[in-house]
Amino acid sequence: MSVSRQNYIGGVGRDSVSGRVIKVFNPATEDESCRIPDSSREDIDLAVKAAQSALPGWSATPPVSRSRVLMRFRELLEKNRNEISGLISEEHGKTREDASAELSRAIDVLEFACGIPQLLKGEHSHHASSSIDCWSMMLPVGVCAGITPFNFPAMVPLWMVSIALACGNTFILKPSEKDPSAPALISKLLQEAGLPDGVFNLVHGSADSVNAILDHPGIGAVSFVGSTPVARHVYERGSAAGKRVQALGGAKNHAVVLPDADMDMVAEQIAGAAYGSAGERCMAISVVVAVGDDVGDQLADRLSEHARSLKVGAFDTQPDLGPLITMEHREKVLGLVDSGVKEGAQLLVDGREAFFDKGYFLAPCLFDAVEPDMAIYQQEIFGPVLCIVRVSSYQDALDLIAANPYGNGSAIFTGSGKLAQHFCEHADTGMVGVNVPIPVPVAWHCFGGIKQSLFGPLHMHGPDGVRFFTRMRTVSARWPEKLTGQREANLNIPEVK
Repeated sequence: MSVSRQNYIGGVGRDSVSGRVIKVFNPATEDESCRIPDSSREDIDLAVKAAQSALPGWSATPPVSRSRVLMRFRELLEKNRNEISGLISEEHGKTREDASAELSRAIDVLEFACGIPQLLKGEHSHHASSSIDCWSMMLPVGVCAGITPFNFPAMVPLWMVSIALACGNTFILKPSEKDPSAPALISKLLQEAGLPDGVFNLVHGSADSVNAILDHPGIGAVSFVGSTPVARHVYERGSAAGKRVQALGGAKNHAVVLPDADMDMVAEQIAGAAYGSAGERCMAISVVVAVGDDVGDQLADRLSEHARSLKVGAFDTQPDLGPLITMEHREKVLGLVDSGVKEGAQLLVDGREAFFDKGYFLAPCLFDAVEPDMAIYQQEIFGPVLCIVRVSSYQDALDLIAANPYGNGSAIFTGSGKLAQHFCEHADTGMVGVNVPIPVPVAWHCFGGIKQSLFGPLHMHGPDGVRFFTRMRTVSARWPEKLTGQREANLNIPEVK
């Protein structure tokens, strides 16, 4: 049964001023699951005003007190884990186990943010110069906003919200309109944890809502995760409006496999990294770079076996992977699979052959003999499609990664510590795994790519997350004794003495 969800502004549920609604569908059944407001600029303005009104009180709240609110929130997330995971599964399509794991990675960052009294200590230099001390203060940015993707409807919003609130900012979240129910529940749990009204605000909507956030003069910082074209738009438009922006874009993650690797282990690891969550992960492995034909042949056989063994279905059938998010996205992925066949790649496992009565399902696809000029290599597919590219040498593999416009993550599978160290230093991506196929850093390290996978200088969570959601202020101070007699003004720049 479809339900209606509202915006959450200033602690109160609100429908959109526009009166427009967006329908949300269960991707496994194609049934309508809920309706949300399609917010207008007026709605965004209401959210900004609520956040501005709450900002003085929240930013003046001691960090330790802010941390205690977040600690209570953490307990509520655990208490409501099954409900949150169920909402994610029903609207996104990922398995309940994967949805629960997503929430765990969100809680990891929340726990990091609970240490905010330590993270905001700043620096101090006693006697930096004669009778002068210097120290730094890490202050809130103000009203911040997050624009988040469909593929992690709980994790990515909480990566942003946890640190932003801990740092003393107020926040406006615009979640994906494709699976908004988990963020809606999270907003209620924040209120239940004791967060003052207006500190967190939830505004549903589509592209117009995004542009309203980017244009609004009352918002000081915007964090975004999504596709590269939209990330570039968010970065350019938000920056032009004078905002601090971090915009994480798309990916084409490579796993380089060397001849000395354990091929059984590699195939098992890569199958999970490629096909988990139906490939709808920015850190999914989408390209296997086999160094040598013998490696390519072994991987082709083993990965084919894994791909064919995976069960596809709705979350209540205990599948290995569920549906894609929308029919339109499924058609896009199918089009790329078709283009791979036309361009001459070998489709070893054809997920198009699987039949489903309803839902936006696609079974795993595996290509071999993929060339870098093919569309299936060049484009981010964001589906259960894995490509094997064969190269002659380790250096060729490095060159392939360097030439790719994306730079999110990469991995190497080898038993050689020397080559692994070399790969860590020279692989042209922001995150690297050594015998780890999905190198998502732990919460106290930074998450982010380079090249067209990230616009802006700062990554997410970890120390960069704190830097993004704070402004640095440096103070130089002295307390001179009372002056006696006449003194001339010193017009020179002060020297450090």
